[in-house]
Parts: sequence; structure tokens; C-alpha cells
Amino acid sequence: MRKAGLELDLFGFEEWSESRIRQEFPRAAEDVFPDSVALTIVREADGRARPQTMRWGFPLPASAPASRLVTNVRNLSSPYWRGWLQPRQRCLVPATAFSEWSEARPKREHWFATGADEPLFMFAGIWRPWTGARGLKVNPEIGEHKVFAFLTCEPNAIVAPIHPKAMPVLLDDPALWRAWLEAPVDAALALAAPLPPERMLQLS
Repeated sequence: MRKAGLELDLFGFEEWSESRIRQEFPRAAEDVFPDSVALTIVREADGRARPQTMRWGFPLPASAPASRLVTNVRNLSSPYWRGWLQPRQRCLVPATAFSEWSEARPKREHWFATGADEPLFMFAGIWRPWTGARGLKVNPEIGEHKVFAFLTCEPNAIVAPIHPKAMPVLLDDPALWRAWLEAPVDAALALAAPLPPERMLQLS
């Protein structure tokens, strides 16, 4: 994450440099892995969008193994996920690139970005509070957490040759960011579609 620049007039907080992110959110990881802490944007009760940190990995229902975490949400028709798709549970996760591992062997990591002049885009996500132990087993963080997962969709023509199963839902326009945070459920779910390939780049 090179930058988390969001406009003051759009979301109500100032553009940040990477050094400011590190200063104000020291726990936020620059490269985000499952169960690590990332910067997110949420719409709070007063209607303004604000940054905070959350941990990547959504718990499954109580009947599932406690150790299982969902990082990517695909089946949006599932009754379990539908309950977390209201505006108050949606979030945005800023990024400048994402990776997928190839299906073919030897497996190799490939990186993708949007083709816009401004490298920042947002993953469409959902979040929830959760109580328990997270983080490293040798030094777990026990207590109250906020956790999130990304939405995924069918891959576009850029991603499919590398990872034919799915790709993250990418939002590359401020109007789409606002829509994801504020729109009614059905309108928001219409955004869960692959970004057109002409708006993406394969970096490696």
C-alpha cells in the first residue's frame, strides 16, 4: 500500500501519506496477509466514512471449526452472508495491487493493479465485531476485534488465465466507493462484478 489518499470533500478526512498511515495506524500492515491487521474505511453512525484498522479473516458460524477463517466471500446468496451485507457492515480496504497464485505448476505469484493514473483502488468488504483469540498462536491477541473479508467474483480476462476460480471485487472510482458504503443491498451487490479488463494491468 503506497498511499491511502481519499479526498476530504468525499469522505470527510484528509489525504494521507504512507508515513502518516504508519504514524496513526502503526498496527496496519503494508502487505496484508490473512489474520494480519489492515487499514479499512467504514461508514459510521453519523454518516461519515472514517478509517480504522481491522483484522483480515471473517469467522464462520459457531457450528464450524473455530480455527477456520474466511478471507474471501463468494456465495453472496448464502443466508449467513446476507446478514452481513447491510450498509452498516460494509467496508472498503485501500490497496494499490493484489496477487493471485497460478493454478499451473510450478505455482507462481502474479501481481495485478488497476490501469488508472491514481494507483489506489478499494476492495469491497464486509466487517463485524468478534471476540476471541486472533493472531499468532505463540502470542495471540485475546479480546475484542473487528474483522473483515473481501468479496470475490468471476475473474476477468486479465486474471482468469492465472486464477480461473475468482478475483476480488475492485472499486476504482470514488463514486463506487460511496455506493458500496451507502447503497441498498441489491444495488450494492450489483457492484460485485469483475472490473473490466481494459481498466487493469498485470504487473508480473
